[in-house]
Amino acid sequence: MTTAQILTHPGVFDVDQSLTLPPLPHGRPLLLIGHGSRDAQGRQNVLDFATAYQALDASRPVIPCFLELTEPTIQDGVDRCVEAGYTDISALPVLLFAARHNKFDVTNELDRARQRHPQVTFHYGRHFGIAPEILDLWRDRLAQLDTPTYNPHQVERKDTVLLFVGRGASDPDANGDVYKLARMVWEGSGYNTVETCFIGITHPRLEEGFRRARLYQPKRIIVLPYFLFTGVLMKKIQDIAAQQQGDHPETEVICLPEMGIHQQLLGVMRRREIETQTGSVAMNCEMCKFRLAAFEANSASHGHDHSHGHEHGHGDHAHGHSHGHTHGHSHGHGHHHEGEMPDPYAEPAQYHDRIWQVP
Repeated sequence: MTTAQILTHPGVFDVDQSLTLPPLPHGRPLLLIGHGSRDAQGRQNVLDFATAYQALDASRPVIPCFLELTEPTIQDGVDRCVEAGYTDISALPVLLFAARHNKFDVTNELDRARQRHPQVTFHYGRHFGIAPEILDLWRDRLAQLDTPTYNPHQVERKDTVLLFVGRGASDPDANGDVYKLARMVWEGSGYNTVETCFIGITHPRLEEGFRRARLYQPKRIIVLPYFLFTGVLMKKIQDIAAQQQGDHPETEVICLPEMGIHQQLLGVMRRREIETQTGSVAMNCEMCKFRLAAFEANSASHGHDHSHGHEHGHGDHAHGHSHGHTHGHSHGHGHHHEGEMPDPYAEPAQYHDRIWQVP
């Protein structure tokens, strides 16, 4: 029976210690807020990430804490900063996408902290999101799978399906971002296709993802779990991948590891921290269900006045959160409607190669 290749992260610190980061404008302490896990290894990964990030810049303290399931709590982290005499605190969620935890639960905890410490100003930053460094990280990982070490039978990418696995959220906006990132990882990669699924909360689930992937009759399925660190759900993905390999030995299954502590992620974290210090945090909240619900409630209470000139901060206005929607790009697409347009999909190989090129 063929055994699935379950790859583990090569080490705790996948970081070049000579990595240099842009300087911080202020020496403000940083709360790194992880989700929290019942898995001891997953909890330790977050603490190690904070240690690695702190080691790159000792100009201010980096305080790890967790939203739930384990300690120290967010309140514990805030108390440490206050005891050290700080009255300005940056807070960053160590989260990949903006769902309820990022938009609602963490901000509620910061509201609680502000009531306990009214002299403190909190500067809440944004999640990792879709960043060029993260795309590069996954492209590098996938390139390694083309080498004889991981691909001894030299299965071509055109005979391979990517199976992108998100955590799953109750927020459609966050689930939609998983699909977007999966598409961007696949675009131009040469793989047959990408299927997107989730390990919990929403659908399609991982088992359905495997079923859909096999419809393409691939020789190989690469499972890409979109997780920062290990934990209960990451291990569940690995178990299901191994089971699927056993049930369908005719198709090779390889399961990539979580992202782990990688210098690409530390670079994104630095940008997010600088945003909190310069007041340039911008979140794409237009499709946020919390914003939409608040807007509907506000409209109902004001006689259905549908003016869109309002601020929204998911209930955390006290923290000075600005969720601007200015993206700094032009929407001029150069469309010419006179005459028949050529079909851009007529030559798929050329299209996928061209789509990543700058005009």
